[in-house]
Amino acid sequence: MSTPETPAVRPRVVLVDDHAMFRAGVRAEIGDAVDIVGEAATVAEAIATIRHTKPSVVLLDVHLPDGGGPAVVGAVLPELSETRFLALSVSDAGEDVIAVIRSGARGYVTKTISGADLTDAIRRVADGDVVFSPRLAGFVLDAFRDSDAGPSPSVDPELDQLTPREQEVLRLLARGYSYREIGAELFISIKTVETHASNVLRKLQLSSRHQLTRWAADRRLV
Repeated sequence: MSTPETPAVRPRVVLVDDHAMFRAGVRAEIGDAVDIVGEAATVAEAIATIRHTKPSVVLLDVHLPDGGGPAVVGAVLPELSETRFLALSVSDAGEDVIAVIRSGARGYVTKTISGADLTDAIRRVADGDVVFSPRLAGFVLDAFRDSDAGPSPSVDPELDQLTPREQEVLRLLARGYSYREIGAELFISIKTVETHASNVLRKLQLSSRHQLTRWAADRRLV
């Protein structure tokens, strides 16, 4: 006699991102396949929410207003070892990928991912797999391959002047995005993009987008 299959357990997910519209979009895309048990917009909110809900997977933005994704992982993972972290970010920069993976995250995907692929990534991470967007896996392989060669080079002091959001704007500007496209990508207003762009140019002592693009290319940020 055949027995009915046990229904698959739906992953319990906490969504961490500082943009309410983006969180709403993710909820609409994957809410039928997973149980979203909490949301947070800052590092402090994320830590409190994760500790309270004890989810199976945390979808985690890399850059948050009061810090970065690695700070969330570092604060929570030692006490909730069964919780898995999957970075979901607009950034595809190697240093962001490596930082969050070194902190203990189990994967990293970009916000261009489809709802179906994101659902699959969450399930795989919940089951213990490691998941990366295809072009990002090379960053991690290179980082761990070179880890025995010695300490990592020091942080670029010029780049370190910029806030995480300014670094995101810098990379998108250098890739040729318009202010309107950057605003849509980061879920911020064009005026806010203009402010960030002005701050970037001022802090780096650059006078044009052409100089900014060359500066970013020299540092392999694009």
